[in-house]
Amino acid sequence: MPSNDDYDTPWKDALTRYFPEFMAFYFPRAHAEIDWRQPHVFLDQELAQVVQDAQLGKRLVDCLVQIATRDGGEQWVYIHVEVQGQQDADFAERLFTYNYRLYDRYRRPVASLAVLADERENWKPTRFSYQLFGCEVGIRFPVVKLLDYANQTESLLEDPNPFALVTAAHLFTRRTKGDPEQRYAAKWRLAKLLYERNWDKQRIIDLFGVIDWLMRLPTELEQRLLQEVYTLERKVIMPYVTSAERFGIEKGRQEGRQEGEASLLKRQLARRFGTLPDTVQVRLTTATIDQLEEWAIRVLDAESLDAVFDQRPQ
Repeated sequence: MPSNDDYDTPWKDALTRYFPEFMAFYFPRAHAEIDWRQPHVFLDQELAQVVQDAQLGKRLVDCLVQIATRDGGEQWVYIHVEVQGQQDADFAERLFTYNYRLYDRYRRPVASLAVLADERENWKPTRFSYQLFGCEVGIRFPVVKLLDYANQTESLLEDPNPFALVTAAHLFTRRTKGDPEQRYAAKWRLAKLLYERNWDKQRIIDLFGVIDWLMRLPTELEQRLLQEVYTLERKVIMPYVTSAERFGIEKGRQEGRQEGEASLLKRQLARRFGTLPDTVQVRLTTATIDQLEEWAIRVLDAESLDAVFDQRPQ
């Protein structure tokens, strides 16, 4: 598993773009009860505000989705989804905390769902509760463990759901740890499957992004794989963006997003605290997207610039 906890992972991009498929693959019971004729809305900023002071774990995805149910009993309800990348002793308690805070905010039912992408075979939390003086409070939540699919690799590769391939990529990543040639072979196999299914350009790019992010290769093997993908794209005569070009596009998108978020935060800070020192402006320009988003949350309650950047006055 990648060691960073980048909240703008390709994992999250794929979930956001293909949320119905995500639910159908990992949580088919819930998928059957959702009215997909109605739009589903992602509320990530609202989630960040609700849980901004909660302890963060190694999450690959953390999102809140507003959906409609088929039975009409509740026109709008909320699904809180976490994809957890590492074992976390406080995971179940955190889901409990998020759930009751979200319910307190919206006064609507909230379903907490978890996908565990860690490497601990025996770690599978499903509940958190406590009792005191006859009062019992708690939560039980559905959990999907990617390792549970370990003996179903071939079935995953035949499944038309895109998240079957995402799951296979996770399993291949674990299985080929320390063996770059085997990882290359597995990654190339997954890449070919993307094209064999005649999916549209965006879906191929999105899913290849997840596979590429998971299954990192040494530079030499990565270049070999990119050449293979480029050759494949020409053979199938599809107007897809080549992998090398895609990397440049994605980099440009990230840079553009960083500039946009830095500009917005700069205006927010100036409105609250007046003219910004040059050191602050430089810091905004060079910050990562994660840092900018964290500071944007802090600015809501901060009483000074130092508090936003978690610095003590000199």
